[in-house]
Amino acid sequence: MDTFDLPPLPEYGLIPLPSLVPPIPDKFLTLLLPIAAYWIVSMIFHWIDTKDLFSQYRLHTPAEVLKRNHVSRWEVVRDVVLQQIIQTMVGTLLGMTEPDDFYGKEDYDVAVWARRIRMMQRTIPGLLSLVSINANGVAKNMAGSYPTLAGALSGGVYPSLIETVTLSNGDQVSIPRLATWETIAAKAMYWYIVPAIQFGIGIFIVDTWQYFLHRAMHMNKWLYTTFHSRHHRLYVPYAFGALYNHWFEGFLLDILGTSIAFKVAGMSTRQGMWFFTCSTIKTVDDHCGYSLPWDPLQRLTSNNAGYHDIHHQSWGIKTNFSQPFFTFWDRFLGTVWTGGDISARYERSKVAAQRLVDQDSPITITSMSQSNTSDHRPYENAVKEAKELHTTPLSFQQPQPPSGKATQQAAASREQVLDDHDDGGRQILIEEAAEEKEARSMIRKSNRRRTASSLTQSESLRGLRERVTMHGRTGGILGMESSR
Repeated sequence: MDTFDLPPLPEYGLIPLPSLVPPIPDKFLTLLLPIAAYWIVSMIFHWIDTKDLFSQYRLHTPAEVLKRNHVSRWEVVRDVVLQQIIQTMVGTLLGMTEPDDFYGKEDYDVAVWARRIRMMQRTIPGLLSLVSINANGVAKNMAGSYPTLAGALSGGVYPSLIETVTLSNGDQVSIPRLATWETIAAKAMYWYIVPAIQFGIGIFIVDTWQYFLHRAMHMNKWLYTTFHSRHHRLYVPYAFGALYNHWFEGFLLDILGTSIAFKVAGMSTRQGMWFFTCSTIKTVDDHCGYSLPWDPLQRLTSNNAGYHDIHHQSWGIKTNFSQPFFTFWDRFLGTVWTGGDISARYERSKVAAQRLVDQDSPITITSMSQSNTSDHRPYENAVKEAKELHTTPLSFQQPQPPSGKATQQAAASREQVLDDHDDGGRQILIEEAAEEKEARSMIRKSNRRRTASSLTQSESLRGLRERVTMHGRTGGILGMESSR
């Protein structure tokens, strides 16, 4: 009588997999969903913007969006649509390399994983012998009370799970059956653990690809001024500007990176559908301009709107390169922002932008100006005085950060802004120096007299500090307390 060494594999038949959303083919849906998700999520945040909802969680005011950005909304929409057209073309070519999807093989694949688990059990006696444990002896002693555990310890030998089968030619064979726990473990591997590992590999590849290419775009002057500076025309990011890029950068950084991750991770068409869609939603959320406490995407990963927003500011442009999921490369390679608390800088930008809006129209679009004291000098006077800084050494045109790495980051960020002659340049630093000068004056006044309005400003700074968190990093207000 013959004896099978492992449980036999079941037979199977392949059947074409029906569309997830008939009559749209899955490969076409994979192209459609990320684009649909981009505009749906973006329009939700845009609606929140226009209705001025959740203003307490807003990183920037509407006045800042209006006055600090160097690109119109129409140009943003135009370039995003262009990138999505290229994305669709590349996705179509990628889909042509993928085989058609079938079902009917699931039980076979689960059985393959169960056999792998059975073969792994054969290593247990040898491993236990390394620590002087007789696995067969232990298994024999507990066979009566714990037969399943005894079978695993003995190397996957389950006497009670062997059955005799008579074949059509009259021969009898002994066939081992799978233990219940092996089947459960195999199903968990096939349906949950392996897909989770595939998604994890995809996320790691995308984060790695985008970190090093994104960082290269900032470190190389030609790459930055030719391609990446376009994205940084948005000093105040908003949701539907997430994919506002030069078309070549969009192809290289976003489209090619996710395509490589999809292929290397060995995802199916439907896995890719959700991977591409989730990556798109995460990118939009990172640029949304809100730090919402109930937003799971901003709480599950350390890379969120507050973290990425620092990278979009002129003083943090050479830090926080990680995107879109996690920040491990920033932390491992030392490019995470180290300048401490930045709430005063955010408050300064809000005040300055609101004053520019107030000059253009008697109608204010935000209540931000109501939190300021009434004896501040007009903003145009501060800008006029700032023009005198043309002859001031560059190191004094910006507030001095704490010594060490923060100093290097600040200097590199200033240099990056100066390199961008079209959308950045010296004028950006001059304007910010004027704003900083006035902000210092405001802080000195608030220290001398505690008025009701200064208390309101203090509360505003505390709110910003909570929204723009650095995940445990604390310190003095950069360019404020540290420069005293």
